[in-house]
Amino acid sequence: MRRPPALPNQPGPPFNAPVARRLRAGLGMGPEHVAHHLRVSYGMPYATPDLVVAWERGALIPSSPELTALSGVLWCAPGELIGRPRTLRDHRIARGLAPEDVALAVGLELHAYLAVEEDGRWPGTDRQSAVLADLLRLSLPDYVTVTGKEERVADLLRSAVTTRWQAYVRPVGKLVPLDRRVIENALRALHEDYQGRMTATLAWGTVPAGESADGKGREFLAGIVAHFWNTVEDGRP
Repeated sequence: MRRPPALPNQPGPPFNAPVARRLRAGLGMGPEHVAHHLRVSYGMPYATPDLVVAWERGALIPSSPELTALSGVLWCAPGELIGRPRTLRDHRIARGLAPEDVALAVGLELHAYLAVEEDGRWPGTDRQSAVLADLLRLSLPDYVTVTGKEERVADLLRSAVTTRWQAYVRPVGKLVPLDRRVIENALRALHEDYQGRMTATLAWGTVPAGESADGKGREFLAGIVAHFWNTVEDGRP
């Protein structure tokens, strides 16, 4: 029996193939044993040793149901088989939760929650957001990413470091639940860092061949969100 095609709107989560291979070997199992358990215990009649090998080589990515079944066969949590989760769906699968579980916990209809996973825009209230973050054990950077706020935060941060950072404390605070003083300190530091880089690269004799002030600035702005979180973390007691 052929493997069912993956749904175009349900891509598999980022799969950590080396970990899957290492866990299988640690259990003393061959690909044929994994395939057998997938067929018998998880209702996947198409599972073959070749499919398992393809997963472990990174040639194919298991779908969400396949990853959950594989974690059962390998006696591990689904999160152990996932690379760094990026999307709301990735984090849910990493915690071994069904969509129904999350929808019920945050108080959304199932179809509404699935729509959130699809378009990446979180419409929840502060209470629902707190429940979501606790349920999925989201760090603050992960929370901002999975709720679709990261690009808006990035736009604000770019404006803050290239103009007057003071004007962006309040807008950033509306998207990122941090103390105002923490945001102020981070924006001030980022502004000084960016402006310092631009000044240094414009100084006589300090620009390496093939580089420019514009290039240095673009590089810094491209990673502005990561710079922000690093600055916040460095500034905490």
